[in-house]
Amino acid sequence: MRKPMTGNEAAAYAMMQINPDVVAAYPITPSTQVVERFSEYVANGEVDTEFVPVESEHSAMSACVGASMAGARVMTATASQGLALMHEILYVASSMRLPIVTVIASRALNSPLSIHGDHSDTMGSRDSGWMQFYGESVQEFYDHIFIALKAAEKAHLPAMVCEDGFILSHTLEPVDTLDTQKVREWLGERKPLYSVLEERPIMAGYLSLPDYYLEHKRVQAEAMRQAHDIIAEVYEDFAKTFGRRYWFLEEYGDPEAEVAILIIGSAAGTGKEAVDILNKEGKRVALVKLRVFRPLPVEELRQTLSKYKIVAVLERTDSYKNHGGPLFSEVAGVLYHLDKRPVLRAYHYGMGGRDIFPEDFIKTYEDLLAMARGEKEIPETFNYIGLKE
Repeated sequence: MRKPMTGNEAAAYAMMQINPDVVAAYPITPSTQVVERFSEYVANGEVDTEFVPVESEHSAMSACVGASMAGARVMTATASQGLALMHEILYVASSMRLPIVTVIASRALNSPLSIHGDHSDTMGSRDSGWMQFYGESVQEFYDHIFIALKAAEKAHLPAMVCEDGFILSHTLEPVDTLDTQKVREWLGERKPLYSVLEERPIMAGYLSLPDYYLEHKRVQAEAMRQAHDIIAEVYEDFAKTFGRRYWFLEEYGDPEAEVAILIIGSAAGTGKEAVDILNKEGKRVALVKLRVFRPLPVEELRQTLSKYKIVAVLERTDSYKNHGGPLFSEVAGVLYHLDKRPVLRAYHYGMGGRDIFPEDFIKTYEDLLAMARGEKEIPETFNYIGLKE
């Protein structure tokens, strides 16, 4: 059934359809409506979920960890400073192999204070051992809540499902919702690796000294490596069951293009408009959208990006390291050993919720085309789109 929904409403509706055992949360802008709306489903008796309102995001994730260790299916929602406050417990959840799913309305971090959307929060948590999925539209975000949960419970790893704060979280879009019973049948029951409620004694959260800590971390790294194939299987299963097909990344534009933009999140839609305009003018450009940032789809990125002459990596954040943002650095590492690889250029845009327009993409593509013709050289870093003079 098609319904008009904001990203936050879609997230709460998806959670209602899932009917998790436990949701522990502390609301924060711009994800507040997820918790508010889901609490209405709880109050109305539409779900059996144990809803735990806690006093902080640190407590929220701690409660999620405890519930998941007991074998429960667990979800929560947060953003920005809330995710930052959870940071310590993110590592606990991933290292203990707990498939908690966290819905995130991505938002800038202090300081200065901003309540608007960028990817500073989730990119700051990129190495905490969580899978990360990013949506371009409310539809894509809604679908990936189910995809992420199934992948998380098969891989025994936690997952973040990210929407751009306000841009998607508060924007009304048509969403083709899934049948609730079919969703629940598709997800099935969680089969935990262990439960602290078992009669058989187990150790959890134990001390690991230098003689075994490396081995423990290696097992966790292997789980993330295997998660790639699990996500691929879940994507295929989702397409077969519900008729909507997704993949780790998406190519859009002229198949013979020499230049491309690589991007994450909602701005991909604006970039596609620019691609359409330029392609109609006979200019061969393309856009590559990355849906899954963790695990990083290394082979897919190599196969896709190696065909281009120049690729601009557009990021809604910065790493403040004097050489592009996190996506730029990781893509550079992925491509480094290839004999045929594109020239990469780093661009930053949209931080603190600043709008990006088709004209901004067109200007960026024109820069790349001029560079491909040898008419212009673009600095490797410190290229900011929409920066005031």
